[in-house]
Amino acid sequence: MKLPALLLLAALLFSQSSAFEFIIDGEWEDELSDQYDHLKESPRYRRNILTSEEEEDFEAVRGDDITVKSYKVESRITSRFAYTTVKSSVVNSGPNAESIGFNVQIPKRAFINNFTMNVNGITFVGSVKEKTVARNLYAQAKARGKAAGIVRTNSQAMETFKTEVHVPAGSKVEFELHYQEMMQRKLGSYTHTLHIQPGRLVLHLQVDVYIFEPKGIKFVEAPNTLGEHFEGLTKITHTKEKAHVVFKPSLQQQRKCSNCTDSAVDGVFTVRYDVERESNAGELLVSDGHFINFFAPSDLSPLSKNIVFVIDVSGSMWGLKMKQTVEAMKTILDSLTMDDYFSIIDFNHNVRCWSEDLVPGTSLQVGEAKKYIQDIKPNGGTNINEALLKAVQMLVKAQNQGMIDERSVSMIILVSDGDPTVGEIKLSTIQKNIKRVMRQDFSLFSLGIGFDVDFDFLERIAMENRGLAQRIYANHDASEQLKTFYSQVSSPLLRKISIHFPDDSVTDVTQNQFDNFFKGSELVVAGKLKPSGSTTLQSFITASAATIDLTIDTEEDLQELDTLLSQHEHSFAGFARQMWAYITVNQLLAERSVASTAAKKRRITQRLLALSLEHQFVTPVTALLVESDRERLLADSPRDPRQGCCSGPSVPLKLEHLSSKPPTAQPPWAIPTGTPGPDQVKGETAITVVENDPHFIVHLPKNNMDICFNIDSKPGHILNLVSDPGREITINGQLVSGKKMKNNKLNTYFGTISIYAKGVGLKVVVSTSKIDLMEGKNNHSFSWGATTNLILNRAIISIQKEDKLTVTVDGKMSVMVLLHRVWKKHPFNVDFLGFYMPSTDQYSPQAHGLIGQFSNEPSIKVYDLHEGTEPDKKQATMEVKGNKLTVTRGKQKDYRWDKKQGSDVYCWFIHNSGKGFIDGHYTSYIVPTLDSFLTPV
Repeated sequence: MKLPALLLLAALLFSQSSAFEFIIDGEWEDELSDQYDHLKESPRYRRNILTSEEEEDFEAVRGDDITVKSYKVESRITSRFAYTTVKSSVVNSGPNAESIGFNVQIPKRAFINNFTMNVNGITFVGSVKEKTVARNLYAQAKARGKAAGIVRTNSQAMETFKTEVHVPAGSKVEFELHYQEMMQRKLGSYTHTLHIQPGRLVLHLQVDVYIFEPKGIKFVEAPNTLGEHFEGLTKITHTKEKAHVVFKPSLQQQRKCSNCTDSAVDGVFTVRYDVERESNAGELLVSDGHFINFFAPSDLSPLSKNIVFVIDVSGSMWGLKMKQTVEAMKTILDSLTMDDYFSIIDFNHNVRCWSEDLVPGTSLQVGEAKKYIQDIKPNGGTNINEALLKAVQMLVKAQNQGMIDERSVSMIILVSDGDPTVGEIKLSTIQKNIKRVMRQDFSLFSLGIGFDVDFDFLERIAMENRGLAQRIYANHDASEQLKTFYSQVSSPLLRKISIHFPDDSVTDVTQNQFDNFFKGSELVVAGKLKPSGSTTLQSFITASAATIDLTIDTEEDLQELDTLLSQHEHSFAGFARQMWAYITVNQLLAERSVASTAAKKRRITQRLLALSLEHQFVTPVTALLVESDRERLLADSPRDPRQGCCSGPSVPLKLEHLSSKPPTAQPPWAIPTGTPGPDQVKGETAITVVENDPHFIVHLPKNNMDICFNIDSKPGHILNLVSDPGREITINGQLVSGKKMKNNKLNTYFGTISIYAKGVGLKVVVSTSKIDLMEGKNNHSFSWGATTNLILNRAIISIQKEDKLTVTVDGKMSVMVLLHRVWKKHPFNVDFLGFYMPSTDQYSPQAHGLIGQFSNEPSIKVYDLHEGTEPDKKQATMEVKGNKLTVTRGKQKDYRWDKKQGSDVYCWFIHNSGKGFIDGHYTSYIVPTLDSFLTPV
């Protein structure tokens, strides 16, 4: 029996045209006919391809002569990078040759990096080649009568991978597809989608998603997106760092009904998750000689926006498209705040402005705008060029008139469904026109509705002008798609973000300058490590928020993650290397699409080709050659996907140590390095200290002495440390208790300290878990997990990772809060805060509080030094404020230089909670709230 020729066709079904091609064409007679001469046209041949336990299920599955033995999908997501494998094993158990298909929908941003097929022991293996080379080898294979195929793509818009093979009776075919993608964070989570479409009932169907996030998984869920039929069938196992999501319906559970032979499995399987992260800190990961820096701050006040909505109202928008657009615009307009400014331009062959000027997003203006768009009647042509130029002109005018806050975000949002037909219609000219007039602080976002629009053009003008493009599918859900997109850009949190590294430590860094950061998204920078002697890598992030400029330092060990990865079976050890390549390739594709000259495009293409080949990505400049040449298989055997495509042994490189960058500005009492002597706290750098239970050390420079006292108050009480109505500053501390009694006493510590500068409109609330910053109407939150420096209009705030915080107001008042961590299982102690203020702080004459009162230093006389009740503690008499006190010479701890052991400060100790030394009784300093000023004692 002569076998028919093998024909596989895989095409991308996108924009009603083929952008992806996979063809395998060749004669099989020479290689396979000898293997099948003995086969008879009889159903009994299924016994050669089914195990005994599958025999019973076989008849139940078999609606024709094609049986899907197994269909398995496995995704291993490691630090947001997903490696997905789709395997299918199919049997032709009938007497005649049949066509067997393998169809997989893959994410549009994914890169295929391998495809293999096995037909009864004959294996076809893929390898990525330069596109021309692949075509030539494919042609040679065909000429020699060899079975071969080619996978190629002309854009990133992959959607459906299809194969179909005509196979003889009694044969078994195994398909295996590999692709990789980086997870994109949107609206606060990562969504991993897998299209599960086996086409028929499957003896063994299983989906496994393994997630490994070394910093911890915040949540993981698998919403049922396959339909009610499969409610409750997905199982999730979740630990701190790992999650396993499995979907494994039985044969009966796959049926559309109890007696149906059709499968109900046909849809999208979805896994959604987010990671634990230090509030507003960067996450730096180092593995396999590469690094990845993630940045996704959250607890920041949004920046105000200046938006010009540019809406296509040409005749092609008539009907459902316009109805959906109007519905979405109403919701979008309702979300504007009074701090936002906006206008609307609608265009067909003409261009109209709802308002020639930007107007604030008040309820009155929003109401008028909603009436305007409700009355739009689509007709006429499409004049994109003039509409966009008018939008830019409107923003420029507002900026020139001083209407635009320099810390706000200005954007144009274009919604269109077609190519230009009126005015300037040459796309390259329109692109140049927009680029010429756009300012560096404006962004353009393009939304293309339906398939008539030239989406590549919309994507080019968006990328070239600091924005992005998205296709909106013209269906009943278009309104929700528009609203979802807007929600992704509606809350800008930061501007002018820079993520950089020591030059002598890294190379090949991906894009590290960003115009804006939007709430719920994530910025990612990757690169390679340079050989060095250091054991750590540091990154430095700078950005501008609503009212502050901040810098964040992050440090990571070079070997820790590789050690961790080696201990986890389902992690992807090559993730960092492949993620760096993935980001770089996507950036090169974007640069290539907007290259200004042919020479520049050639240079980009050369680098793109080299990376695609090295990392085995099917991109527009490569193709996947699939062939069965046995010699080639020996020379180029399939890679183990668990070790990463084409990656060798992982040997982390070491870097030379580099200390953290200093803060942008230092407080006037910057702490010197080195270990101080017992008298170093004296003089101009001397400070007042509050530590431990809580111990107060007050330095009196005129008297050249230090006075100590304890405050024995109750947990929950808020004690006023400084209350200065003249400077409009109050500093309060709230007490927390130890875990249990020690020596018949329950110790108390400061668990929260609040610095409230009313005149500046600044409030900083420091706890052992986080730092909350409130300036005016803006609220921000930071963790102790990263070194961060913030520059405000009248204040500087510096957070040293897991160490201390300093606040300087107007260059006149400075405080430092020291973080003390204790062993979590400590039987008595809890985490607490220490408090330090320099004697050089400039108070007003109205200053008071447990510390503030000593800005007006009292006259002190100490005499009658004699032996005390304890041999090593002398006693004396002190005259202060008209009181005679018995004081004891002792020492307390200053932990600025050595948090573990502390430095001894010798002082005169006042007994009974400072009675006689402080004004009144200590209970007079208890205030009701953290921002309370002290009522005069």
